[in-house]
Amino acid sequence: MAIEKTASKQLVIASGRAHQGLAQEVAEILQTDLVPVTAYDFANGETFVRYERSVRGVDAFIIQSHPNPVNHWLMEQLLMVDAMNRASAKRITVVAPFFPYARQDKKHKGREPISARLVTDLFRTAGATRLMAVDLHAPQIQGFFDGPVDHLWALPLLADHVVEKFGTENLTVVSPDSGRVRVADIWADRLGSPLAIVHKRRDPDKPNQVQVNEIVGRVRGRDCLIVDDMIDTGGTILAAASALKENGAAKVIVAATHPVFSPPAIDRLSDPLIDAVIVTNTLPITPDKEFENLTVLSIAPLIAKAIAAVFYDDSVNSLFPGHA
Repeated sequence: MAIEKTASKQLVIASGRAHQGLAQEVAEILQTDLVPVTAYDFANGETFVRYERSVRGVDAFIIQSHPNPVNHWLMEQLLMVDAMNRASAKRITVVAPFFPYARQDKKHKGREPISARLVTDLFRTAGATRLMAVDLHAPQIQGFFDGPVDHLWALPLLADHVVEKFGTENLTVVSPDSGRVRVADIWADRLGSPLAIVHKRRDPDKPNQVQVNEIVGRVRGRDCLIVDDMIDTGGTILAAASALKENGAAKVIVAATHPVFSPPAIDRLSDPLIDAVIVTNTLPITPDKEFENLTVLSIAPLIAKAIAAVFYDDSVNSLFPGHA
């Protein structure tokens, strides 16, 4: 998938420091090198970035994951966009595989910010002309940015692995809550499997604490596949797994795009109630976040294909038949 320099176009891939392994893999697939970047933090926490070669007139893709501390990596990416813009890049695409603040996409009560909108405004102000993200928590975020947004789906990657590893004959797709039913329904259609829903209630005054009430659908004796866009503390997943096993599920498999894995997620996901966890590497998996039943699939080939499509002015939607 070599990207050639032409008289009118030159591709540049730049990486922030949060997950350089992913950016390097993307660059290798595209048969190019990451542009050299000097980046460091001052004693007071401020960040400095500088590109070490000319980027004038290039088509730039700035890749940054946003693990903890999110604000630090977000600021670094904003500075990289600003530096690229001031260095006269022709087009700047922000590649944020895990988009920061995506869960804060609306006001739940008065006097709250719409943080996801603010983040898109910051990227635009810094000089970004395009956004690219994987499995946005809220699809309406695409409308927050004044410019093109490429919303990539990890579902084909995850689903193909599930089929290869577990088959579909005895599989039931499970939505861990009512808010993820649409995504679970897409999974069920792709796999040709029945759908079940975990009905839960969450105390608005106690974040990350979940109470499961009932399961709608047939799960007894079935291999139950819980699907979600992200796993943060793992509370929702473990509560759903417990309810499924109590209702006679044979296996509980979890598939999610973004492994946030905030404590105590690793302890919860390592529970014997959960037979397998499948995620992608939109966020870095450090050694302390690895456990026996975890499988990590690389999202780099998908991001590389999307970058190539944008660079050559082809359709990104064509990468996802049925979602165009």
